[in-house]
Amino acid sequence: MPIKLENVAIAVRDLEATIAFFTDLGLTVLGRDTVSGEWTDTAVGLDGNHAKIAMLQTPDGNGRIELFEYVHPDAIETTPTLPNEIGMHRIAFSVDDIDEALKIAARHGCHPLRGVATYADVYKLTYVRGPSGIILMLAEELKKS
Repeated sequence: MPIKLENVAIAVRDLEATIAFFTDLGLTVLGRDTVSGEWTDTAVGLDGNHAKIAMLQTPDGNGRIELFEYVHPDAIETTPTLPNEIGMHRIAFSVDDIDEALKIAARHGCHPLRGVATYADVYKLTYVRGPSGIILMLAEELKKS
């Protein structure tokens, strides 16, 4: 059976702020909607499910992120995920210029967890805590092909 990754969905505290962060990094908004009703209750498994959603796409057209902000039921705040916790870990992005990507992230109050590292003279990379506690890995390839 063929399988294809459709998107990664992330619940966020503030949809507009999160869209601004990701579009500043270069993603584009493909569409927005508000969803509710029996079909969403069934699909998601929550009674009274009602959310504002946005679908974003990477510039190469291969990656999509669905962001959603719950209207009902109330969103549940949790402590931010740590890199060694079981479960959803991070989203990784290749960037042309990690320093420029970090300047963009900083404008949104988002900074590396520790710093920028170099992996085997192949990548400069870092983990950044983004909006709603989302962990992003930003990686710049050092030896461009």
